[in-house]
Amino acid sequence: MKPALPPPILLRWRLRSWLLLWAALLGLLLPVHAYAQTPAPATAQQFTLANGLTLIIKPDRRAPTALQMLWLRAGSMDEVDGQSGVAHVVEHMLFKGTPTVPEGEISRLVAAMGGRDNAFVSRDVTSFHQQIPSARLPDVMRLEADRFAHNAWPDEAFWREMSVIKEERRQMVEESAQARMFEIFTASAWLAHPYRRPIIGWMSDLNSLQPDDARAFYRRWYVPGNAALVVVGDVDAAQVRAWAERYFAAIPARAVPERKPQTEPEQRGTRRIEYVGRTDRPLLVMGYKVPQLVHPDATDAASTDALALLLLAGVLDGHSAARLERQLVQGAAGHRVALEVSASFGYLGRGPQLFLLSGTPAQGVSPVELEAALVAEIGRVAREGVSEAELRRVRNQWLAAEVFQRDSMFAQARLLGSYWAQGWPVDSSERIMRRLNALTPQQVQAVAARHFSAQRLTVGLLLPEQAP
Repeated sequence: MKPALPPPILLRWRLRSWLLLWAALLGLLLPVHAYAQTPAPATAQQFTLANGLTLIIKPDRRAPTALQMLWLRAGSMDEVDGQSGVAHVVEHMLFKGTPTVPEGEISRLVAAMGGRDNAFVSRDVTSFHQQIPSARLPDVMRLEADRFAHNAWPDEAFWREMSVIKEERRQMVEESAQARMFEIFTASAWLAHPYRRPIIGWMSDLNSLQPDDARAFYRRWYVPGNAALVVVGDVDAAQVRAWAERYFAAIPARAVPERKPQTEPEQRGTRRIEYVGRTDRPLLVMGYKVPQLVHPDATDAASTDALALLLLAGVLDGHSAARLERQLVQGAAGHRVALEVSASFGYLGRGPQLFLLSGTPAQGVSPVELEAALVAEIGRVAREGVSEAELRRVRNQWLAAEVFQRDSMFAQARLLGSYWAQGWPVDSSERIMRRLNALTPQQVQAVAARHFSAQRLTVGLLLPEQAP
């Protein structure tokens, strides 16, 4: 899959985000048997401290290192209008120190331990992570607990950091026609749901944010009952639990704020937006509102359909010989329609999801023709179905991804934290794999016929500026 859209996540110091499962699922199939002898890490264990903080531990003793991730169920979807971007601002401000650790010292201390640290914020979560020699785990646990409970900074540090964040928005969004179009596309796809707001925030909101806005968000959402500490690496689970009790259990429990429902009104017609910007070629993005997977074990019709849509995305754009690549880019039917295409469906997210199709038209092909060709490929699946061999390949890719992610402590910790944010069990990967194995070609065909109505479609089009 050739990424055409900016990822819905902001990472400190411009660290690129990724979803390991999708990266492997949408890549070339590699032989699983070659990794069959890789020792599997121990099963993850989950505990809850007395103050409500969740602790997830997964020993992996193949290297003398450990990765710690602190997760908050607090992202841009937890902001309010007029304060977009404040979750990202707070993530920055947690590097500004505490009463006992001056600004800049956290990263310096982690580096002195031979480790590295970073953080990211998405629509759904905020996470802080450190990878260090496993013997230094109690040291970073103490540092993380301190800033979680005692983050403090002067107004001057806030204004200084706001200049950095606004420049980040200018470089990442405002200087990219693709990013601006996708931002407007997202705001058009969602009317009531907070997913409509950009993670980095609208510039007008960034200009008006005040230091106390960030402090209020921090006090509201950075509470133990809204957090999880994930530790993966060369560790003993009982010892990690004892350290967590020492450093985190002393943080006072506070109520997690009530989240009010923000239900998206039913869409009853196609929405279209155009954005004219500095680009060499048009970019087409199509988003269909589709069902959401509420739990790996959920057997309701919507959850089952969401799993079938996951397989459909892999059939359409899972490898170089997938349907969209073969038909539209390689021109199997004798006519090349696109320079690149993609299909994706995000099964992880606290809010509603879109099934996305995107592409860049080939020379001499209009965006209207590309849109029709993408719709036709979905229609072909709805009429003719998919083969068991196609589904087998997608399942094998998913299984390969499960093996590959064991090689990365970050990938393991990120997956465990993502599942916690969803309220899912630590073994959700295995549960989802069992569900995918049970789905039939007929079920994939049925979702293609049932969920791609033009009434639930939002279309975004980036067009090149015309010469004056």
